[in-house]
Amino acid sequence: MTRAAALKKIIRARAAKTGERYTTARRHVLNELQQQSAAAARAKQGPPKGGPYDTSKGSVSDAASLAKTGHGLGHWFDVLDRFGAVEKGHTAAARHLYEAHHVPGWYAQGITVAYERARGVRVLNQRGDGAYEVSVSKVVAGSTADVIKAFNKIERRRWMKGVDTNLTRALAAALDTSASKGFVVRPDGQGRYRYKWDGTTVQFYLLPKGGSKLSVVVTNTNLPKAATVDERRTQWRTALNALAVRLAR
Repeated sequence: MTRAAALKKIIRARAAKTGERYTTARRHVLNELQQQSAAAARAKQGPPKGGPYDTSKGSVSDAASLAKTGHGLGHWFDVLDRFGAVEKGHTAAARHLYEAHHVPGWYAQGITVAYERARGVRVLNQRGDGAYEVSVSKVVAGSTADVIKAFNKIERRRWMKGVDTNLTRALAAALDTSASKGFVVRPDGQGRYRYKWDGTTVQFYLLPKGGSKLSVVVTNTNLPKAATVDERRTQWRTALNALAVRLAR
């Protein structure tokens, strides 16, 4: 029997079993064969070094996966390929690992993120919905109150002179209005402030560290493209460095 004839036989068998049209059955059969071929090729080559198997934000390393689940990432990538994770999406894939294979929740999420990066569905700094985000932090001298004071209109002008003008204008538009509620401070001293910047969301976190030190974390989400990540990272690093210099005086 030729390869084409064998393929037709498989397709007809599926169509008879599922009640699908021949073209629909053919699409599913070809997709399954492609996934099987890809899995066989990966198994033959072994796990690649670096790339998607590296530990990076939001994902799990091959070593961590092996230690926690008993299997490396290559095994779980094959599981997700058979599940059709690319088509079914992040939530369904992570739930499949958690419910069907008893992978602990955090690791199910991290393995799914690593898988999406390996399959080109998601890149570093990209969320499951396709948007991008960046987070920048800086440990500064002072308390939550000191940092909040540094962000008032008069103080801000003193230390933000060398900061990107688009960033300073967006921050001023958010803080210097009667509608702004300013930073929200919890009883434990942690503070936060959220505002919009050109369709993106900026979230400040002020986290006391003891010893008159405080970590300022800025997370900028809903970025439209990967190129914006590096741009915003540079802008926020410059701003937080300037803030640290100001508070150290």
